[in-house]
Amino acid sequence: MTAYSTGSPFLRLNPRDNVLIARVSLDPAPFSELGGASLFERITQGHKVAISPMKAGDAVIKYGQIIGFASKDIGIGEHVHTHNLAMGDVELAHEFCVDAHEPDFVPVSERASFMGYARPGGLAGTRNYIAIISSVNCSATVSRAIASHFTTSGRLNDFANVDGIIALTHGGGCAINTKTEGYSFLTRTLAGYATHPNVGGVVMIGLGCETNQIPALLTAHGLVEGDRFRTMTIQATGGTRRTIEEGIAAIEAMLPAINSDVRTSQPASMLKLALECGGSDGYSGISANPALGYASDLLIRHGGTTCLAETPEIYGAEHLLTRRAASPAVAEKLLKRIDWWRDYAERGNAELNNNPSHGNKAGGLTTILEKSLGAVAKGGTSRLNAVYEYAEKITQSGFVFMDTPGYDPVAVTGQVAGGCNLICFTTGRGSVSGFKPAPSLKLATNTPMFERMSEDMDINCGSIVTGDETVEQAGERIFQLVLDTASGRKTASETYDYGDNEFVPWQVGAVM
Repeated sequence: MTAYSTGSPFLRLNPRDNVLIARVSLDPAPFSELGGASLFERITQGHKVAISPMKAGDAVIKYGQIIGFASKDIGIGEHVHTHNLAMGDVELAHEFCVDAHEPDFVPVSERASFMGYARPGGLAGTRNYIAIISSVNCSATVSRAIASHFTTSGRLNDFANVDGIIALTHGGGCAINTKTEGYSFLTRTLAGYATHPNVGGVVMIGLGCETNQIPALLTAHGLVEGDRFRTMTIQATGGTRRTIEEGIAAIEAMLPAINSDVRTSQPASMLKLALECGGSDGYSGISANPALGYASDLLIRHGGTTCLAETPEIYGAEHLLTRRAASPAVAEKLLKRIDWWRDYAERGNAELNNNPSHGNKAGGLTTILEKSLGAVAKGGTSRLNAVYEYAEKITQSGFVFMDTPGYDPVAVTGQVAGGCNLICFTTGRGSVSGFKPAPSLKLATNTPMFERMSEDMDINCGSIVTGDETVEQAGERIFQLVLDTASGRKTASETYDYGDNEFVPWQVGAVM
């Protein structure tokens, strides 16, 4: 970012840019940054202003990249947004691996650590939940009733090391072909949560006659029942009431063992951090996203893993990621997922550039190109080591990518299913999701929203916009907060016990 001085009301992000970003809302007046020209109208904070005249069809440049084309002539000082900026054909050069560099790893003896739960398979949890997992929507009521028994009775007061009982319910599990993508996504997701390092015990409940049969799921994913993993169906158990009673009994039997789990020192290399943004605004790619990117690079230097997602929201910026791919195969896999999304959108009579949302536009974002260029900043500068399909197990350390929708609950559900044990969620408009069993840190892009929604936000990156802090300084704060949260510090959403309803597996394909 090549911003003007902190006293300037504008930001210029790259010397090539022909737009400025308003630091604060501005009324019409002459400004030296505009060569003495005046603003045409009031400009809301985070929105774009032309710094040079543009003819219809000229490229609009932000971040040094094309974000669209002028749909009419634009004068110096004019607001640049949906009324005069449109998408167009942009030819992206997909160079492979040219910016892929080995991270500057911190020596093992000097690496950071956190207090977490040692799990089988060399994993570590940041929380210690018991999960009730529905195989099908038909068992959702039973699953929620069992969880409610423990959350409303005060029973967990006797088990200080158990973070909670969570019912993971969803709207699918039947009327679906077992040979489809949708079935694979669902079963991978359920298996991923059943083996998640933040989950100490599991009760999986089905109806009994559904397409998503529990025995088939267990076999396909190598899951085995035991003292910490029980399964049952409503039909075989004898109905709703009896299954609720049986589920309560199963959890009662587990509680002493789960409670015996204690936090011990774990290396930061055990952290898998989901990188997410939602309710983005014009500051997202300027403050919180690049600060999170810096923290992502720091965690990778300490041996950890970070996972970028939301394929529709890297569309138009994927060329920046292929340059960082560890191998041509990784770059090609990413581009194949982009191609899949083009076909998927066409099948649904949609376009990838239907994004941004209403709130994104109100916050200053105009095109998907602009949004994507800001979104990829969450991934820092590290080498891209792997590309995963939805809810696949993340086995490669370092910076990786997972193919997910841009819809936040679905995206994060896939990342958590892949093994992410903590989430950093940047937001400019004010997203408030919680995502149990993984703690979710909310990073505000601007100070006014942080102050207005202080009960929901964990860290303010608006200080970058005001010039009171650098991206690097904010990134250091985020990295330390990640370690503290992994060690048990509660996030804002955890303080208020939010996060029970964000388990949303990706439903793809025909429902019969």
